[in-house]
Amino acid sequence: MEDNAGWHRSEKVKEIEGITVEFLPPYSLELQSAERLWTLVDEPLVNQSFETIDEIEEILVERCNTLNNMKQEIKDLTNYFFLYR
Repeated sequence: MEDNAGWHRSEKVKEIEGITVEFLPPYSLELQSAERLWTLVDEPLVNQSFETIDEIEEILVERCNTLNNMKQEIKDLTNYFFLYR
C-alpha cells in the first residue's frame, strides 16, 4: 500500500508484473500507525543541514535511544482504541 504522494503516482514509476499497487485513502493514518511517529523521530533533524550521513546517523541513534524511553507518548500516538476491542 502506498500513499497518494506525487512520486508514487508519477508516470515514471514502473509497475512490476504481478504486483498490484493499492493506494491508501486520504487521512488514513489508522491504516499505517507508524506514520504518526515521524514527528517524534525527525524532531532533531528539522531545519538542520548535515555534512555527512554519519552525522545524521549519530543524531538518529541518539533519538532512537530517547524514543525507547518514551513508551507512553508512542502508545498515545499509535494505540487506536478501535484496533483493540
